Amino acid sequence: MGPGEEEEEGKDGASAAENTPPRAPQGKAGERSSAFCSAGQFFFEYLVVVSLRRTPDGHYEPKITYQFPKRENLLKGQKEEEERLLQAIPLFCFPDGNNWVPVTEFTSETFSFVLTNVDGSRKIGYCRRLLPSGRGVRLPEVFCIISCLGCFGLFSKILDEVEKRRQISMAVIYPFMQGLRESPFPAPGKTVTIKSFIPDSGTELIELTRPVDAHLEHVEFQALLQRLSPHLILHIFASATLERRLIFLAEELSVLSQCIHAVAALLYPFTWAHTYIPVVPECLLDTVCCPTPFMVGIQMRHLEQVLEQPMEEALIVDLCEGKIIRAVGDEEEILPRKLQNEMLVSLNRHNNNNNEHTLEQVNTLVSEAFVHFFVRLVGHYASHIKWGRSGSGSFQERAFCKAIASKSCRRFAKKFVKTNMFSLFIEEAEKSRMPQEAYFQQKIKEYHEQKKHQRDS
Repeated sequence: MGPGEEEEEGKDGASAAENTPPRAPQGKAGERSSAFCSAGQFFFEYLVVVSLRRTPDGHYEPKITYQFPKRENLLKGQKEEEERLLQAIPLFCFPDGNNWVPVTEFTSETFSFVLTNVDGSRKIGYCRRLLPSGRGVRLPEVFCIISCLGCFGLFSKILDEVEKRRQISMAVIYPFMQGLRESPFPAPGKTVTIKSFIPDSGTELIELTRPVDAHLEHVEFQALLQRLSPHLILHIFASATLERRLIFLAEELSVLSQCIHAVAALLYPFTWAHTYIPVVPECLLDTVCCPTPFMVGIQMRHLEQVLEQPMEEALIVDLCEGKIIRAVGDEEEILPRKLQNEMLVSLNRHNNNNNEHTLEQVNTLVSEAFVHFFVRLVGHYASHIKWGRSGSGSFQERAFCKAIASKSCRRFAKKFVKTNMFSLFIEEAEKSRMPQEAYFQQKIKEYHEQKKHQRDS
């Protein structure tokens, strides 16, 4: 059997700143954890506190009220870059507008956003919105850690420690973050231990461990599986592979953030290569009018306003009700039927055993189903890169597509090779004979060994 081969089943049918306030970062490639994480780097660049300050008209405006570290002696270009970054952060820490009132109770929430600089480098903002300790009514504030490293679980644990210290005193946060900043980011599967002193408790040892599979450390597929049926997840995945416009709706920032990160991660080893805003600030809702592909999250309270926008065709997903509000109409026919059914079986198998698996096991099981799809479909790409004497490669697209035996897989592949995400992947592959994305290469090797074993037995 050739690449992507299956039994014929008849007709199959047919980021500029990823978050963009005033001159905020622009989006080229979307987010993928493996593109961010690199052992030995600093854990973070900044910790900022964003608080709400009353304006003359009686509303509240988010402002940075604390920044660690304060950076001095920056070159002119570095200073301008920092100013753009610090200008963008408040908008994404309070994306839900300025209609706030002081409260006595508020449930802490964790979410994240991605900012892409003009040079294509990316930074993630890990946020914890909480109510400061005290008596009487008060306003929530956001602790935001800016890092170029993608590891949501790890930074959630760091924010737990920050929140614990905030209830004691802001002064207790500084030595913890300083200790963290002086520690190297661990390699996959490794642990770093931070010593931290807390008044009345003494010195604490905090262990921060990275998952073994680095490409899964910025994602929780469980968040997606709890809200959408496997069938709908495949419709969303199909739309994403053709780089269409996707809008996700939910009220909680954490739900939007987790689910959109999960959808983007389904595309591994490829990277969403267009506008990517997990939570769109209210003042940027006209993003949905963009004629180019995007993947965005919008709070449910803005649904009516979004539907009134002059939009191109888009897939609109309601994460609260677990349904699709608007679709193009061909989502069922995009993916090759046999491969789609195999993924559906895998996802349904997980759903039937969802209480028996840890979050890590869920991530692995779900990821493997989608990685296997790409292994079957494009796993032969390396054998169609022609290498020149200079050491650079040239991808032979026609031969690559022709090598796919199944007509339905070949039909899909001919569309997929035209996407930005595939082009970016191949551009990297053409630079060196050393394969990229080690986990993907491992799965390709396992698949070929399995086929060889089947032929020999």
